[in-house]
Amino acid sequence: MQKTPETQATEIKTVKSSFHAYLTRLRWIKRWGLKRNALEENVMEHSWEVSVIAHTLALIKNRYFNGCVDANAVAAAALYHDVTEVITGDLPTPIKYHSEAIRTAYKQIEKQAEIELLNLLPEKLRADFEALIQQDRMPEEHKQIIKAADKISAYLKCRAELKAGNLEFEMAAEQLALKIAESEQQEVIFFMQAFAPSCGLTLDGLMKTY
Repeated sequence: MQKTPETQATEIKTVKSSFHAYLTRLRWIKRWGLKRNALEENVMEHSWEVSVIAHTLALIKNRYFNGCVDANAVAAAALYHDVTEVITGDLPTPIKYHSEAIRTAYKQIEKQAEIELLNLLPEKLRADFEALIQQDRMPEEHKQIIKAADKISAYLKCRAELKAGNLEFEMAAEQLALKIAESEQQEVIFFMQAFAPSCGLTLDGLMKTY
């Protein structure tokens, strides 16, 4: 039986969700919690940067290496890649991978956080968000691109800290540079050659490149 416009309007008015209220709190979650930061970074800022890098990687893959990736879908998923941290907080990488037991336990916590966030959404929207929030529902190719973008974002952050004279990030920068250099993803190599070098320039330096 088709609903009348009046019935539908009434149902819409009763829909309430705290999903976006949770997301706005990502700005208060600081990254790199075990390190002294010269330039503080929050999860909301990081998510945006990962999203634009992942979008660029997907387009590079399509235009230069015969890929067939939905770059817009990758960008959207990247925006939500750390959204569970609004519940779990940001666990520093050295702790997250300290042991197999901690890594396994944290993965289980992340999965439960994914479910709890999805349950905050109005029922008709949950299926749309599953592929954005639940890692298991995401295409493997998308996950690989987002993971690479996450590493590149972290590397650029480390380089910015070193440029600010903060040697706290020296080892992290070396480790990330090595992992990125070992990547077999051609789009990653392309990005690091074409885009990464200028990210360390000052505004004056950027202006001179044109």
